[in-house]
Amino acid sequence: MYRILAVLFFATILPFQVLAQDAPRAEVFGGFQYFRAGTGTPSVSDFNLNGWDASLSGYFNKYLGVTGDFSGAYGSPEVLGVPVHTKLHTFMFGPVLRLPNPTHLTPFVHALGGGAHTSGDAAGISSGETDAAWAVGGGLDLNLAPLISVRLAQADFLQIRSNGTNLNNFRYSAGIVLRF
Repeated sequence: MYRILAVLFFATILPFQVLAQDAPRAEVFGGFQYFRAGTGTPSVSDFNLNGWDASLSGYFNKYLGVTGDFSGAYGSPEVLGVPVHTKLHTFMFGPVLRLPNPTHLTPFVHALGGGAHTSGDAAGISSGETDAAWAVGGGLDLNLAPLISVRLAQADFLQIRSNGTNLNNFRYSAGIVLRF
């Protein structure tokens, strides 16, 4: 009798274990970003911007997928004593590789390419331009439940090619990840 109950118990539990091991096929991330902007000019120091970062990732299998990343960063750094109201928006796409493991932490890496739109307003004069941009980086997600995670860190080296100059930037993001 106990054998039959044990077999029935494991036959009932086994499908739930198989479902729990199935990796999510899509992720939506939204959160805060800190952006360290490089100016590419020795006479103008680098400056900080803050804003938002959002991405949508679809996975082909447990490990490999594609990501669309969108962000906005804002601030008013002083250039030669004049505050410049600055806006930077990025839109990039590329492959992502996540490394699932038995712990509650899921690391990932990605390589993104696309564009960046920068605009500024100082003393009533406005200017804006859109340039090519690319980023490489990765991060670490803390899995709280099957459908929700906290992105503890996402760090990216982000380069913008503006007027023949490479602007080297750093971006840190953190927030919430929803998995489907």
